[in-house]
Amino acid sequence: MNYLSILRQYWGYDNFRGIQKEIIESIGSGKDTLGLMPTGGGKSITFQVPALAKEGTCLVVSPLIALMKDQVQHLVERGIRAQAIYSGMSRQEIIVALENCVLGDVKLLYVSPERLASDLFLKKLSHMRISFITVDEAHCISQWGYDFRPSYLQIAQLRHFLVKRGKPKPPILALTATATPKVIGDIQDKLEFEQKNVFRMSFERKNLAYVVRAVGEEKKQLETLHILNSVEGSAIVYTRNRKGSKEIAKFLNENGISASFFHAGLDHAVRDQRQQQWQTGETRVICATNAFGMGIDKANVRIVIHIDCPDSIEAYFQEAGRAGRDGQKAYAVLLYDEIKDTTKLRHRIKESFPPKEFIKKVYEDLASFFQIGAGSGKGYTFNFSIEKFCFLFKHFPTQTDGALKLLMQAGYLHYETNPDSKARLMFLIERDDLYRLKDTSPNEDAIMKALLRLYTGLFTDYAFINLEMIALQTSLDREQVYLNLTALSQRHILHFIPAKNTPYITYTRNRAPSEFIIIPPEVYEQRLEQYTKRIDAVLSYANNNHICRSTQLLHYFGEDRNNKCKQCDVCLKSNARDRIRFSPTAQAILDFLADGSKHKLYELMELPLPHDKVKEAVQFLISEEMVHLDHDSIYREVRG
Repeated sequence: MNYLSILRQYWGYDNFRGIQKEIIESIGSGKDTLGLMPTGGGKSITFQVPALAKEGTCLVVSPLIALMKDQVQHLVERGIRAQAIYSGMSRQEIIVALENCVLGDVKLLYVSPERLASDLFLKKLSHMRISFITVDEAHCISQWGYDFRPSYLQIAQLRHFLVKRGKPKPPILALTATATPKVIGDIQDKLEFEQKNVFRMSFERKNLAYVVRAVGEEKKQLETLHILNSVEGSAIVYTRNRKGSKEIAKFLNENGISASFFHAGLDHAVRDQRQQQWQTGETRVICATNAFGMGIDKANVRIVIHIDCPDSIEAYFQEAGRAGRDGQKAYAVLLYDEIKDTTKLRHRIKESFPPKEFIKKVYEDLASFFQIGAGSGKGYTFNFSIEKFCFLFKHFPTQTDGALKLLMQAGYLHYETNPDSKARLMFLIERDDLYRLKDTSPNEDAIMKALLRLYTGLFTDYAFINLEMIALQTSLDREQVYLNLTALSQRHILHFIPAKNTPYITYTRNRAPSEFIIIPPEVYEQRLEQYTKRIDAVLSYANNNHICRSTQLLHYFGEDRNNKCKQCDVCLKSNARDRIRFSPTAQAILDFLADGSKHKLYELMELPLPHDKVKEAVQFLISEEMVHLDHDSIYREVRG
């Protein structure tokens, strides 16, 4: 089958969009390829279609667990064999998934980057036929990128690993929605491209109006309400923290706008329900942290509002880009308090890069917290409550979070803040044996029958389950379902793995004495410099009221475009200024003042011109310093 017939059969589209076809043909012909496609550009098609056309399994590396699960679910629904492996799965689940790939039963295997160094994964990988490697969110491999992940550096070694075991060298397809010119070069270097090969879509969004609105911190909620009352349609409101998302949702509901809040700390079922209600339009506004949006396919979002400044242009561009994917007019609004937002962003630098002595102290206290002795701990995983840890050791949570992330960057541990592990199960006995069971309760029988009605493949693989759906089918409550599944699991009738979203820490090397902890320059000083530059870029964007917003964003990503968008706040103000500047009223005033003498303001009101137009023109001419005010007199400097 050719690429277009695959697209039509599985996705129902008649043609490819943008540069999808060029990327597919490039990776399909075996060339290392980098694709730059903005949010909503259809990245997934560029590797899913050629994966179906080629023999073997496409290995997809992605850091976004929720997105991996979402894509796998959609692929399976289309009849495409796909699996995902990520932190939080049981060893048995991982073995089953990998064995399916070895047998050639899987076309796309999604893995988190941390999985690449696993002995089990590498052992199974050596027996697989890999068609090509896809690196999603490829900017994560660059230390100049806004979301550098050391685990991404393992990817280039995978090809060497396969070649040493007599396998063909698979080409690499790298994809990202946000990359500066420096990052573009670094991605290709770090992934060891055989030759430079970049396909780039313009980052310009002609239907999206970018707006920065100066508003005091205390008035941001009221301004959000005003905007939402002025612009119809579905909306996303982004906030910096979980508390803020809850507060703005409550405020909007109290003022007649249906809204719900969303963050990574919510129960899976609650998140799924709120996302679904927003997707279907039952809820108009979702108020969220940056945990929301990745992989969300909602075309008719009319407005994205940022109450707090993101800490990079890349993050802002991705989040703002979730508006107007249907090509219709949409708005991206940043509410900006120059003094307070500048202070907050500068403070984030200190939180993200605390002093090195503090980082070492956190490492030492962590060992006490988990009772890890010197020279031991490697491979051990612990549930981690940052609140409890900070309470016991008198640390600030934000700085502690920054310290743990730097320790992860330096290779001492893996710190997973949002494991996003849904409930799942698999039957441990054969289907025929299930019907011979005699000592199960009526509730257990009802639950097992519901499982067989709702899910397939439970006797051969783990399946994600929804306790609310099972409760609905059995007329039990969620707690009863949970307790009965736990009882069945204890009797080895099935293996039930409850959902959990508790952060955890894994020691990736044995505990070292704190005096031997090294946070190298590429992890600390160089990344601190880059982070500071990204903060500066956000502040520059928010404060620059002279250059078209779209032009500013395009320049940041290396596109030299000077044509104005004519719809951002800067362009609209410029248009208004030009309208006044070249108006007959303004010209008449300038002609009247051409003698260079001082005239009383009331003299202008005696000109045969509309008074409101005179006032507007005078205010503009004074602001542009084309005329000058001296008490109640006005004059124009006339030279030579």
